[in-house]
Amino acid sequence: MLSRFLVLWTFLQTASSEDAQIPKDKLLVVTVATKETDGFRRFLRSAKHFNYSVKVLGRGEKWSGGDTSAPGGGQKVRLLKQFLGEMSGDKRVILFTDSYDALFASGPRELLKKFSQAGHGLLFSSETLLWPHRLLEDKHPHVSQGNRFLSSGGFIGYLPNVKQLLSDWSGADSDSDQLYFTKLYIDPDKRKSINMTLDSRCRVFQTLHGALDDVVLKFEEGRVRARNVLYDTLPVVVHGNGPTKLQLNYLGNYIPNTWTFETGCTVCGQDLLPLSSLQKLPRVLVAIFIQQPTPFVSVFFERLVKLEYPKDRLQLYIHNQEPHHESHVSSFLKDHGDLYQKITSVGPEKELDITVSRNTAIDLCRQDNDCDYFFNLDIEVVLKNKDTLKILIEQNLPIVAPMITRTGRLWSNFWGALSAEGYYARSEDYVDIVQGRRQGVWNVPYVSSVYLMRGSLLRSELQDIALYSSQSLDPDMALCDNVRNQGVFMYVTNLQTFGRILSTENVQTQHLHNDLWQIFHNPVDWEERYIHPNYSRILKGQLMETPCPDVYWFPILSETACDHLVEEMEHFGKWSGGGNKDTRIQGGYENVPTVDIHMNQVGYEKEWHKFLLDYVAPLTEKMYPGYYTKAQFELAFVVRYKPDEQPSLRPHHDASTFTINLSLNHVGIDFQGGGCKFLRYDCAITSPRKGWALMHPGRLTHYHEGLPTTAGVRYIAVTFVDP
Repeated sequence: MLSRFLVLWTFLQTASSEDAQIPKDKLLVVTVATKETDGFRRFLRSAKHFNYSVKVLGRGEKWSGGDTSAPGGGQKVRLLKQFLGEMSGDKRVILFTDSYDALFASGPRELLKKFSQAGHGLLFSSETLLWPHRLLEDKHPHVSQGNRFLSSGGFIGYLPNVKQLLSDWSGADSDSDQLYFTKLYIDPDKRKSINMTLDSRCRVFQTLHGALDDVVLKFEEGRVRARNVLYDTLPVVVHGNGPTKLQLNYLGNYIPNTWTFETGCTVCGQDLLPLSSLQKLPRVLVAIFIQQPTPFVSVFFERLVKLEYPKDRLQLYIHNQEPHHESHVSSFLKDHGDLYQKITSVGPEKELDITVSRNTAIDLCRQDNDCDYFFNLDIEVVLKNKDTLKILIEQNLPIVAPMITRTGRLWSNFWGALSAEGYYARSEDYVDIVQGRRQGVWNVPYVSSVYLMRGSLLRSELQDIALYSSQSLDPDMALCDNVRNQGVFMYVTNLQTFGRILSTENVQTQHLHNDLWQIFHNPVDWEERYIHPNYSRILKGQLMETPCPDVYWFPILSETACDHLVEEMEHFGKWSGGGNKDTRIQGGYENVPTVDIHMNQVGYEKEWHKFLLDYVAPLTEKMYPGYYTKAQFELAFVVRYKPDEQPSLRPHHDASTFTINLSLNHVGIDFQGGGCKFLRYDCAITSPRKGWALMHPGRLTHYHEGLPTTAGVRYIAVTFVDP
């Protein structure tokens, strides 16, 4: 008798709904959450955005409903049945949904309208895959279009219908809610009695498992929806059931209005932690890892010192596996170690495995209640933004990375998606994020190299996990896999420019200053290190001097570059004797010999040619209009002038179309005298400037000599271009 009444009552309700919308105040959203996860907080934010009224059950209870590896969820059914037991009101509408892996894409009005149009008292979410018992497939009723199988992740119904749905439940908390609801649905009598049906075309509920290719983002004005392209529907609730939680995270970066083309990121200014409001800045453990030969390590430590954060609030953990970098680490510790609150340094002699080392660093923060944050900083990270650490802390997120990229490539320190095997996959928005066309704070499945983690997170959700350990994954992938498995979100921000990541391919270690050889592999870092800071002004028509006719004088190499070239040559040490016989050159005879070392003797000819092509050739074409050079040379060498060795050079022409003469040290400091005189014009440059180059024609017109060095040692780098 009751079932007949329900069917008749539901028919009258749905028939009248064609003309009358269900009032929004009749709707109550109910969910179960025994703990507050990042996913749950996202669900609540989406509910708040649309003004849903949400009742959360199970808060503070221990979860006993099983895990995602096996059927379960009975605890949710028990809690819902208990909650609805004393509730009355025939016109009340209950929406029950998962919340850890679900979010709202639209509001109550649309939800209730679509429910009314379904014409049933209870509407269940649907999916394409049958779970947990495939043997029940034949018992499922066929549908004219859409998904055939029930999903327990969400349903909406009138209170009497929902109560009847739950009335027969007497299972354990670990029993399967999916199986319970499925058995009711495939029983024709029960299905009719409860008046239940499936949302087969995903008008209300969209489950993602088995439907990833069917769901895309639909950008509307000021808002974003999920669109099912298979059925051309716009679902109200999106559920990342099963293994699709990462796809929900991707969708959640946009839905409902997290990021839009009109507004950009709408939530990036919310829930921040203003450091100005704190009496003391948080204490941070900075963990630095050197796993392989890496360029510009000394520059890395220079930037670390310049990081805008009180040193007495920083602890350092440095693990260096590479003997080549021991001198860099020890130099940093000697010069700056006393600035920091505490430093733990582990050298290559310890032979500590990188996984063990990274877990050790995590434990140092985890076991220290005063450690507010763990900041991972791998040695290949070029952190240009001095405020990076402050910016990341202010984001107030569990794990957040500053986006850095490799120059000239789409490679970055985050992945937008994962493949089915758990490795890199490119998300639809990856390129736009990397290239800065979309700026925001993005929920991503993988970060590496540089990231900030809350210390409290390590002492709670992640407290019992060796985060970098895995039987099959590298430490960085293991970290992200372990974090994801705990339902913790990882973010990357590209709201500011933070820096880049070095290439560690083909790093040479046999030289004194190996960074000089990085012009091909890390050209931006090479330029910052070795090109004169005023070089760019020359290209704008500034700083170019003409001390003699057709002789141009300009800054091109930094002080560091000059020092490194000189030190590299002295380290090599095989200076020529300054005699006419010279087996290094074609013919074996030098008309105008100098005491020198050729670039090819130290294996630097390719790098020097690249330098000439990138930095000298543009100036040549500017100063000598109509002349274009590929900067070919046969002779490029560093000359040493000493009063007791070779103080000067007799008048001569150069075997070149034009010559580059670069001063590598300071007159008046490193040496006295010296300079270059052009005899035809009776014009001399007697005060050469360190890092500045003279560019002049080599043949016919510019007969010149090297003026005597009277004290100290003078070094110049000479190149005969286009011989």
